[in-house]
Amino acid sequence: MNAPATPNAVRPDARTAAPDLVAWDLIRTLVAFDTTSRESNLALIEWVRSYLRSHGVDATLTFDDDGRKANLFATLPAQDGNETTGGIVLSGHTDVVPVDGQPWDTPPFEAVRIGDKVHGRGVTDMKSFSATGLALVPEFLRRGLKRPVHFALSYDEEIGCVGVRRLIEDVVRRGVKPLGCIVGEPTGMELVVAHKGKKSWRCRVRGHEAHSSLTPLGVNAVQIACEIVTYLTNIARSFRDHGSHDTDYDVPFTTVHTGVIHGGTALNIVARDCWFDFEIRHLPFDDPDELYAEVKEYALRFLPEMRQLSADTWIEFDALSTLPGFDTHGESEIAELGKACNGTHDYHKVSFGAEASLFHEASIPAIICGPGHIAQAHQPNEWVALEQLARCESFMRRLADRVCVA
Repeated sequence: MNAPATPNAVRPDARTAAPDLVAWDLIRTLVAFDTTSRESNLALIEWVRSYLRSHGVDATLTFDDDGRKANLFATLPAQDGNETTGGIVLSGHTDVVPVDGQPWDTPPFEAVRIGDKVHGRGVTDMKSFSATGLALVPEFLRRGLKRPVHFALSYDEEIGCVGVRRLIEDVVRRGVKPLGCIVGEPTGMELVVAHKGKKSWRCRVRGHEAHSSLTPLGVNAVQIACEIVTYLTNIARSFRDHGSHDTDYDVPFTTVHTGVIHGGTALNIVARDCWFDFEIRHLPFDDPDELYAEVKEYALRFLPEMRQLSADTWIEFDALSTLPGFDTHGESEIAELGKACNGTHDYHKVSFGAEASLFHEASIPAIICGPGHIAQAHQPNEWVALEQLARCESFMRRLADRVCVA
């Protein structure tokens, strides 16, 4: 839970007083847990379970294969004892992206208010939403519920929506049938009813080493990998300039992106190995598998020339992650409830993926609505505006007005 050392950390006298938010202490608490995806999230999960237990609410945990991480699912039952039917799920992931190498001006794992913003890893993506919902637990219980309210906290969303799949399987197996799910990813507190799908792969190229003065005798894996990356870049440009567009999305076309590449050992050695990871974030009418097949066909054209020099060369692709897209067109009971809680009839679509599509595929209708903006997520000095936190709190209180007896 200790924050990494930050040479440019803000001095205490540069911070202002705590904001007037019911969730402030909970936001600070959740942000203080270093739940970077490579780390365990159990300390945070156990803290939330203890918090809920202090209010008489039990929680169910589902673990990963190593027992280092867990999802949490907890139910505030209706006054008539109903725990399974017609409830509202408030869903958030507990993991955050790394801060390594980023130039932070405040301790990343500390929620720090500076002026009208709160800084800290996860304040936008997406611990503030979960903290706000949890902070309203005493009010939900005091006012009594006409329908259940469920809390779903997952692990490893940032590396492929991994943990929530087990959480959903467990929910379905136990016969819990919610009315719908609100996923609190950062949307500027706008109601979102659709997001793009995503698929990602790793391409691995095995070349043949040689002294760099004898490059014709080697097979340069780095250069071949870069040829394939360039092909992907040209496909991305084609989608941008000539592909189908849906202007309801913030990025209205399918995107192709290479995010990581590793290769070679020394400048004077023809590189034997190189690999890179790429992703496709696609609109519903673009087929990512068709695009992948095109990329693979292009890549394998290099093999005959490679194998003229060495029979041990190859190019292989490994699937990394799959996240379906979804689009409800705003036509669901949970979308209508979201509009009422947000005081608007508008809805939007986003390019980033979320766990919403997995709930949707499990016949749990979903929307996305949470404080902050995706542009602030994954950045150094990640921040959320106090106005956004206040809007989230108002949203939750309007939700309480609609699901509570009193």
